[in-house]
Amino acid sequence: MAQLKQPEDERNLEMLKRFAALLLVVITLGLQSCAAGTSLQSYNDSYEGYEFKYPTGWVAAEVPGGPDVVFHDIINASENVSVVISPVSGGKTLPDIGTPSEVGYKLSKSITSQSTDDRNVELVNAQSFEAGDKLYYILEYIANLPSGTRHDLASVIVRRGQLYTFNASISEFRWEKLKDTVKQTVASFSVY
Repeated sequence: MAQLKQPEDERNLEMLKRFAALLLVVITLGLQSCAAGTSLQSYNDSYEGYEFKYPTGWVAAEVPGGPDVVFHDIINASENVSVVISPVSGGKTLPDIGTPSEVGYKLSKSITSQSTDDRNVELVNAQSFEAGDKLYYILEYIANLPSGTRHDLASVIVRRGQLYTFNASISEFRWEKLKDTVKQTVASFSVY
């Protein structure tokens, strides 16, 4: 039985279809890897008893008399995460200090009053969640500063007589692009 040969044009068309399908698969996989977001690396302070994740490529910064630790973007240095540890008097718990909204409001007023420049910090969201036996408050702020508007997310917890405040601060201009990464970073904060 004789085998029928496809005309040259049909074979070329079939090869182009296969190539297009392969190209589509490669592009789809590439787009999925781009959508996965920024990779995060871990930071652990076993002395103070906390850990968190921050975007890969950010670097530690020394701030004399400032936060316990600061990491910032090397390109947009004003984008940062930090941990501030403050004493809590009288063995108070986080609920003793206030509800998420009350604590968020107190922190916003404290930030505004400590500043020497013209700034306004507005609490836009406050909620709580429990992780095991630990209660955290997640606070979201819009900060209008002379240098521009910023979007901040914070996680606060009281543990061992200390108030731990983890803050992530991003320019409002880049908030939409980075908000998922910032939310992951703030959610990763854990005090043990």
